[in-house]
Amino acid sequence: MKNRLTKRLILTAIASLALATAAALGLDQKPAQAVTLKSNVDLKQKFKGYQGAFVLYDLKNDKYIRFNEKRCAERFSPCSTFKIFNSLAGLDSKVLSGPDDKKKWDGTKRWLDSWNHDHTLQTAIQDSTVWYFQEVAKDIGEARMKDYIHKAGYGNEDISGGITKFWLGDSLKISPDEQVKFLTRLYKNELPFSKDAMETVKKLIVVSDDGSSVLRGKTGTDMKNKKTTMGWFVGYVVEDDNPYIFATNISAEDKATGRVARTITRSCLHSLGLH
Repeated sequence: MKNRLTKRLILTAIASLALATAAALGLDQKPAQAVTLKSNVDLKQKFKGYQGAFVLYDLKNDKYIRFNEKRCAERFSPCSTFKIFNSLAGLDSKVLSGPDDKKKWDGTKRWLDSWNHDHTLQTAIQDSTVWYFQEVAKDIGEARMKDYIHKAGYGNEDISGGITKFWLGDSLKISPDEQVKFLTRLYKNELPFSKDAMETVKKLIVVSDDGSSVLRGKTGTDMKNKKTTMGWFVGYVVEDDNPYIFATNISAEDKATGRVARTITRSCLHSLGLH
């Protein structure tokens, strides 16, 4: 009797230890389940007051959701969303050494106070610091930049507007659909850049991470006559290991900014059952 009791206690202890070990290793967790996107969601109301477009690509199910399909195929200046590409090219060409690569402010007062100091690649992405990336583009040079853009098939591939401004409301244009294709290739590490460069940029553009959902993205804003007339938010969200790549574009006579596009995007994602 005593031996049977002792054996039972030992087996119970072993079972408890096994469960604790599985929990610690995460082996007791259920496999990730794909999010089921909600259908028949009216996204038009999200764009009240703006001309806009939204495209979402469900990579695992190879499925697209679009609002304003015609505009999704229309090309616009990438503005500061091009900082994703500029960072990739800078890192791949070794013009940039990494997130801590610092450039000294030239002392010129610019319209955003957050730009008026020295910046690293990390802070320049966070503050969308134009002058920093103009320096990066100059260091890459026109020939290499043109080659990178052609190999990546980025938009209309036109950098004739000048090495420091072709992406700023100038010659380079890209559509929301093309933004999604570009970012899908970034997610899959299929762009013509080193894997290290792509993985570094993915970390640089993290917007939020709550453990189960990671949102990456970059805003962009175009200005005409001191009015903000066009905004972008592009990126992707990964929920339980399921990636959803998106691009939002808006325009108006004024107050169409990247921040507004980001707010609209997050509302669209939430309505569809994401993030």
